[in-house]
Order: sequence, then structure tokens, then C-alpha cells
Amino acid sequence: MTARAYQQMIFVNLPVNDLDASKKFFTELGYALNPQFSDDNAASVVISDTIVAMLLTKPFYATFTKKEIADATKTSEVLIALSAESREKVDELVDRALSLGGSPAGETQDHGFMYGRSFDDLDGHTWEVVWMDPATVQD
Repeated sequence: MTARAYQQMIFVNLPVNDLDASKKFFTELGYALNPQFSDDNAASVVISDTIVAMLLTKPFYATFTKKEIADATKTSEVLIALSAESREKVDELVDRALSLGGSPAGETQDHGFMYGRSFDDLDGHTWEVVWMDPATVQD
């Protein structure tokens, strides 16, 4: 039996204004919270086996940096891109985010082999959702 290959993970730490509202937004998008790493200061949002969004209250986020915390509604600090399994799944996720209080963050990008849309979450963080035709990806 061979050992399972190590899968590197990414933890995206995001400062939020209202932790409860942000938790509701992301769980209603269909993501689960990991209670083991969630408390009154943080919520661990499981996006996939290897992607976790850590939603941190601004005072708690400030304990991790000496820099000023960006106001994501006024300046872009990061673009978070997530893959989707189909064009329809791109639309489903973005439409759901918009119905939950997110806002559009750009024009739909349709290049035939690649399709994407984006939204800003409740705190202005930009999430891009992209599908790429697997037949166009070279091995």
C-alpha cells in the first residue's frame, strides 16, 4: 500500500465586518463551517478538501499583521478564483451569491473554452468563479 500523496492546502484569511452575517452568506452559498476552527472571532469555511476561507473579525485579523486592513469595498487586495465543474455551476453559484446580498464584480467572461463570472461578498472581497473546458487542457 502506498502512502497518500501530500496535498497542499490554501487558507484564505479575510477580515469581515459582521462575522454572523458572513457565516450566513457562505453557508447559504452551500459551504460548510468547520466548528473545530470557528469561534466568536473566526469562522472556518470549507470550500473543498484543500481550500478553506477563514473569516476573521477585524480586531482578530489585526493580530496577524502590522499593516492597515484594506477596505475591500474601496480597494482591491486580492482576487479569489474558484473553479466550477460547468458553465451552469458558475451561474448557479454567482446567482446565489447575488441573491444573498453579494454584488456583481465585473462582466461575464465568455471565451468559449472558458467561462467566468464574479461577485463581491458582503465585505467587498472579489470572488471569481471560472469553468474551463477540460478538452482544451493539455496533459
